[in-house]
Parts: sequence; structure tokens; C-alpha cells
Amino acid sequence: MEKARRLRVAAWVVGPLGVLLLIASLVWLRTGYLLLEVRGDSMSPTYGVGDRLVLERIGGAEVRRGDVVLYTAPERYQSAPVVQRVIGVGGDRVVCCSGLGTTHERIVVNGRALDEPYVRDGVGDGTHRPYDVRVPEGRVFLLGDHRSNARDSRAFPDDHGGTVPLGAVQGRVTDQRMVPGLLGVVAFLGLVLAVVGPVLAVAARAARRRPAALTSTLWPGHL
Repeated sequence: MEKARRLRVAAWVVGPLGVLLLIASLVWLRTGYLLLEVRGDSMSPTYGVGDRLVLERIGGAEVRRGDVVLYTAPERYQSAPVVQRVIGVGGDRVVCCSGLGTTHERIVVNGRALDEPYVRDGVGDGTHRPYDVRVPEGRVFLLGDHRSNARDSRAFPDDHGGTVPLGAVQGRVTDQRMVPGLLGVVAFLGLVLAVVGPVLAVAARAARRRPAALTSTLWPGHL
């Protein structure tokens, strides 16, 4: 009976703990992170077709220049999510380009030419169409890293200079995968514990019934 009691207590502890860990980790993953597979070439060579990205969910106030963000702009991309790099934030002046049309072509932000080692073939623009945009407050100016093959803010000059509202941003690409990885491990552990709990409960019931069965078998021999 003591064994049955211990198993029963373990079942009541392990099962609910597993369910709690599973739900909490899945909720955290769901509300804190996004997973995305790249399907276009506009961010190459930084991210290519088939690459799997982890994005942390952020608010508009957390967006910074240089961030690679996921956003939606229904009026431009038919609600398809888009990943592009933030070049300018509210108040910035983004100008194309210094050295326009040369191998030294560079985007200028607030009077300073950007150093962009991530752009494909070192091309800062590639369209050979100059622009001068003052980014409105609460909006961002975005470009793909493959400047010659990206339909980004440059393609919509009549819509607030091609800028996008901060509210459209859903997440920021992160190379820090430790936290979502740990959450995945915790979720798996929770699943295992959630399964072990009922197994322990069944074992406790079996252990509790075993002495009664033996007694009924042995009793006639004592008559």
C-alpha cells in the first residue's frame, strides 16, 4: 500500500507539472517568437531561399536602423509577409546615392554614407533612380539586401515616400536561438511528464489492488 501511495503522489505531481510546463513553453514560444522560411531572393546574400529564420516579436518602439524585420503591407504585397532591412526611422533623411551608378554607390542617411557589407555584390542601389526621402515619425524606410532585385520602399514613392508604419512590423530576425531552443526542450520535457503522470496513476492503481487479489487467492487454503 505504501508503494501505491507513493506512485499516486508522484502521478499527482508529475502529470500536472508536465501539463503546466508544456502549456507555458508553447505559449511563450507562440507569443514571443516567429519561425519563417525564406521564399524569395530579395535578402540575399544575407538570407537565401530555403533559409529558416527565427524572429523575436517586438513593438514598433524597439525597431532600430539595421534591423531585419518582418512586416505586412496589404496594399503592396497582398498581405504576404515581407522581410527587409530598416534603413531609416522617423526623422531620418535617406538619399540615394553617393557615387550613383559606380562601384562605390552608397546610400546616405542623415548626411553619412552607409557602410553596408551585407548588400549583394556591394551594390547600394542598383536601380539608378535617385530618391530623397524624409522618413515620417512612426514609420520606417526599408530595403532588401539584393538591391537590384528587391521590391521595397523604393517601389512606392507616392505612399509616404515608400515608408511603412511601425505598426506593420511583426518581428525582428535574431541569431540568438538559445531561448527558443530551451523553450522547445522544456516543451518536450513537459510532454514527457504529462504522459508519465497517467502511467504512474495506472501503476498506483495496480499496486493498490495486488494485495487484495493475493488475499482472495490464499484465503481458501486457510480454511
